Amino acid sequence: MSKLDDFFQNTYEKSGAMSLDAEIHSCPELMERVQQLGFLPLLDSCVPGFCAEGMMAEECRFTQFADGSWEWPLWEWKGSVIREGNCVYGKFFAGKAGFISLEWWQDFCNWRRSQHPLPEEDSVEDTILSTLQFGGSMIARELRSACGLTGPKMRSRFDAMVNRLQMGCHIITEDFVYPTDKHGREYGFGWSLLTTPETLLGEEACQCERTPEESYERMHQHLSALLPSATDKQIIKLLK
Repeated sequence: MSKLDDFFQNTYEKSGAMSLDAEIHSCPELMERVQQLGFLPLLDSCVPGFCAEGMMAEECRFTQFADGSWEWPLWEWKGSVIREGNCVYGKFFAGKAGFISLEWWQDFCNWRRSQHPLPEEDSVEDTILSTLQFGGSMIARELRSACGLTGPKMRSRFDAMVNRLQMGCHIITEDFVYPTDKHGREYGFGWSLLTTPETLLGEEACQCERTPEESYERMHQHLSALLPSATDKQIIKLLK
């Protein structure tokens, strides 16, 4: 067995099927799961059961009450996981949100940026990225306004461009911002506070000594060992 095979065998033994089956009951357990697995979509993914929501204990899942109010621990925890969980969060998995541990971020960023390079200079996507780089963290509404993208039907176009930039690891979510009522209580689903990974993590965290192809192979082997029931097509979809 090669050293690389040895590495992935040890990784699977530490964090494989048992971690996928074990229920999550608390925010610290969610943070630990992200570190164990390296990659964790928030809600659904192309691999059944491979998402944070699917791993939640029954009492931690979304519950709506008769008065219209709701409780959703996972949604409440995700901000804490981003701030304290040594991970990166964004729309990374087929345009859907999820967590990536810092241990795997360099490889993921390395591969994705090779597939989704920086936008062309003076394009709308370049304006969005440059505005974030020089203007600091912003929620989507503020960013759209700062870019002058306030015309009719611009919101959906803007959202699509931001999603593409997240898939390319050029934009990530730093935290969540919630509106407050007259009593100062937060409510609603919150807004993503967007930033660049270089701003949040530093330049070094976004650099990798491996080639993009080597990073891809490393991640593919890791996910294949972690998700033995997943097809190669599903693994590719998670990473592309």
